[in-house]
Amino acid sequence: MRQAVVGMLAHVDAGKTTLAEAMLFAAGAIRRRGRVDHGDAHLDTDAMERERGITIFSKQTSLDYNDVHLMLLDAPGHVDFSAEAERTLMALDYAVLVIGANDGVQGHTETLWELLGRYGIPAFIFINKLDLAGTERAAVTDELARRLDAACLSGEELLGGGAACEDAAATDEAALDEYLEGGALSRATLRRLVRERKVFPCFAGSALRGEGVEAFMDGLAALVDEHAWPEEFAARVYKVSRSPRGERLAWLKVTGGALRAKTVLSGVDRGEAWTEKVDQVRIYDADAFQTVSEVPAGRVCAVTGLSHVVPGSALGSEPAGAVPVLAPVLSYQVLADGRDVDAVVRALRELADEDPMLGVSWEEQLQEVHVQLMGAVQREVVQQLLHDRYGLDVAFGPGGILYKETITEAVEGVGHFEPLRHYAEAHLMLEPLPRGSGIQAGTRCSEDDLDRNWQRLILTHVFEREHRGVLTGAPVTDVRITLLGGRAHAKHTEGGDFRQATYRALREGLMMARERGACELLEPWYRFRLVVPQEKVGRSLADLQRMAAEFDAPEVDGELAGIEGVAPASEMHEYALEVSGYSGGRGRLMLEYAGYRTCHDAQRVIDEAAYDPEADLPNTPDSVFCSHGAGYTVKWHEVPEHAHVSIDPARLRPWREADGAFFSSGF
Repeated sequence: MRQAVVGMLAHVDAGKTTLAEAMLFAAGAIRRRGRVDHGDAHLDTDAMERERGITIFSKQTSLDYNDVHLMLLDAPGHVDFSAEAERTLMALDYAVLVIGANDGVQGHTETLWELLGRYGIPAFIFINKLDLAGTERAAVTDELARRLDAACLSGEELLGGGAACEDAAATDEAALDEYLEGGALSRATLRRLVRERKVFPCFAGSALRGEGVEAFMDGLAALVDEHAWPEEFAARVYKVSRSPRGERLAWLKVTGGALRAKTVLSGVDRGEAWTEKVDQVRIYDADAFQTVSEVPAGRVCAVTGLSHVVPGSALGSEPAGAVPVLAPVLSYQVLADGRDVDAVVRALRELADEDPMLGVSWEEQLQEVHVQLMGAVQREVVQQLLHDRYGLDVAFGPGGILYKETITEAVEGVGHFEPLRHYAEAHLMLEPLPRGSGIQAGTRCSEDDLDRNWQRLILTHVFEREHRGVLTGAPVTDVRITLLGGRAHAKHTEGGDFRQATYRALREGLMMARERGACELLEPWYRFRLVVPQEKVGRSLADLQRMAAEFDAPEVDGELAGIEGVAPASEMHEYALEVSGYSGGRGRLMLEYAGYRTCHDAQRVIDEAAYDPEADLPNTPDSVFCSHGAGYTVKWHEVPEHAHVSIDPARLRPWREADGAFFSSGF
């Protein structure tokens, strides 16, 4: 039996969960179709999901149809939970992108489409809600070809030998030869074209009424291809959650060999090597599960017993994956109202363990807890989870933009920590990386100059926490950190000494960059689509220019005009209400995260932050040296002159990334 893991993706309210419900009913996997609006959908089992009528947590179920076993992963559609949707992509063989015929292609639809391309996932499209008045398949099909890909072709025609086959053949040389010779494409060729993302079959109907669902499932089953998996065990974790009993569940896709209960696995996550035994292996159907002894390659499951893995963790022979694209853009202060702050921080960090995009930080100087989130709906869900799971009632302060910092040229940082009977020195090279790269780390230091265990320890400290920039104290990103050299003392060096030396080296390097004018403030930008009546275009263009937006010329469609572009999130996140006001309710604004870019009003933000990096003592750039048995502080700009190690470029080795193999094996 052929099998595939298929993800259900969509913008909010497109009817994705309703389609999954209809598919399960058509395959006989459930006896009656639930409805999202009635709160009895098979996959929306969480109380918050039923109350809000949206999918918040990805769910797993399965069905058999026409001799194909399909494992469905229903991912969230709301933009605030798009990071959960992105993590789900790690487990997919195919995706079903659901488009609401009444809404067409939305900004979030385009983001999902780009993510599918980034992860190389073949996609089917289902145009839903054609039962609504004023909807036409042809209009949506034209929009798909224009805004997503010209190879979005009718699935019915592809399978029936219609006109779409000629368009499909034109995407591939071998397929074109086959079509010219016989006037048709074989089922095997169509499967290959879909698998290689050269063709995207489109189907249409009404999931709520069950119209077009069987034709879609016939097409899905016909076009899912065989997959040959390697014999050596491999798996990738795509989600971490807690069971109702509090057990930590690691959800993973087995990509090689088989996963057996009681198997001992090892890996490196967050710079820490670990070895643990898989306890239970579970196959879930919504919230129900059965325990199994083994899961073969190509299937998804949840396991207990793995306490160190995070979404994205590679197990066995699985290679490292891509860095996630989506990131939180807002920061909120958590108001504990006299509650035990330590308990609040512990609870938030446990939630962050399940959702890496939920950033949690303790601001020592302000004695405040802050969280980084995607938006207001996610904030409300976090608030509810704290109440339901931990009995903690908290409030949140007003949201602010989550800024980040980076550098624009390479600098070397030196950190030295030598109070009495302690010793460590570290030299780090900091280099700028392209936007969206995050933090990378590696070494060029010879093992003859610094033992490999000390090198591993230094680079563990690089990864173990978020590092502050020196402009506003915002997190540092898009930087490659390379260990050039260092020194330990045979008698006096302890592990914590290199932590201090590493932190100080990073800060000293950032201060050097700041002195050279090579520090840069970044802010999140939104991709937007603004639709307004034609007579309001002038007002809209004036607003966009004021907000430092970059946009294309308006496109007129009847009485309305559409404008697309990108703009700073700080300017746009409250603009929707303004649009509704000046357009008499006829305008609409769609926003989607578009990554971090240079801050458009950096000096204002820096001035308002009034951040003094030298006064931030927990993140000091200064170093500690020792003389005559007493430690003394050396200001950051004088540290290179006092350093004990001098870096000889001729002794540097080729760059070696600090990846799992680096931490778990020899050089």
